[in-house]
Amino acid sequence: MKTMALSMVILILASFSTAYARDIRVLILDKRFSATPDAEESIRKIGNFKGELLVSGVRYLGNIEIWKGERGLYLINEVPLEDYVRSVVLSEVADGWEMEALKAQAVIVRTYAVKYIQRGADRLYHLTSSTLHQLYRGDNSDSRVTYAVMQTRGEILTYDGEPIEAFYHSTCGGRTELPEEVFGRSYPYLKSVSSDCSLSSYWIWQRRFGRKKLEKDLGLPGLRDVRISGYTKTGRVKELTFVTAGGTKTILSKDLRRILGWKTLPSTWFSIRKNGDTFVFDGKGYGHGVGLCQWGAQQMAKEGKTYKEILSFYYPGTVIKLDGTGGRRQGRVSPE
Repeated sequence: MKTMALSMVILILASFSTAYARDIRVLILDKRFSATPDAEESIRKIGNFKGELLVSGVRYLGNIEIWKGERGLYLINEVPLEDYVRSVVLSEVADGWEMEALKAQAVIVRTYAVKYIQRGADRLYHLTSSTLHQLYRGDNSDSRVTYAVMQTRGEILTYDGEPIEAFYHSTCGGRTELPEEVFGRSYPYLKSVSSDCSLSSYWIWQRRFGRKKLEKDLGLPGLRDVRISGYTKTGRVKELTFVTAGGTKTILSKDLRRILGWKTLPSTWFSIRKNGDTFVFDGKGYGHGVGLCQWGAQQMAKEGKTYKEILSFYYPGTVIKLDGTGGRRQGRVSPE
């Protein structure tokens, strides 16, 4: 009887693993391998192996493919989805996070990945290992993160039966942004909500830019002044006007962040004042501000909220489903 019971357990576990059997293909990007294949670029596979690959001090396990193109070599790591989720969660959060915040992060990381897997069935890779998508650092692990991923194994957020656009960011600065202000499109499950993320080191920040640096980075010689010329509905800066000796130029704030660097200008929520030849940006928040605020989720977890309550707050109307199981064990995230 004990032998039969053990066999039944093994069979159930095997079926459980099969239900979640899904791999993800990640293009490794770092300082050495910094390019993504161009759509028109001719590439060919020159190698493939299963095992361990060390790139810039980061260890990647699983299936490794080496592709050669006109712009150089491309490395693709194919790993089980749950291993990928574990690595990304650990890369995306700070030490000592609350367990419910880790669980919430695991669900949205998995949802984000599944969305890209669905989109890229015929593509060379699903997403990259950089902040272009989600930060993936190969085979890194932590017992608490591993537990959070296991406890939410296979769970994704859906709306009308489909995985959502699981946007998230570090620090909203007190209120999340509307998706149409950043990505040009609205979603019924992404609203602007007030969120306490004062635990973050990016809650309040200041950046100082010399006139010459801005002239060089923006290609605007003779810079005289920088003015805010438009705001989003949540009060963030939408566009700026740069006054030069030859006229004016308007630049979207999200483009300014890209040009100067995402960390150099942490968010688009700031004011500007001029101090001699220096422009002082007083701001708050880090990231685009859409969707889940990671430090806000951490604060909610500290207050005793469950991961489902956290997800309900940031993504109202969504439903948790088990990926690839035909809808078993569903649970509504948002109250009726």
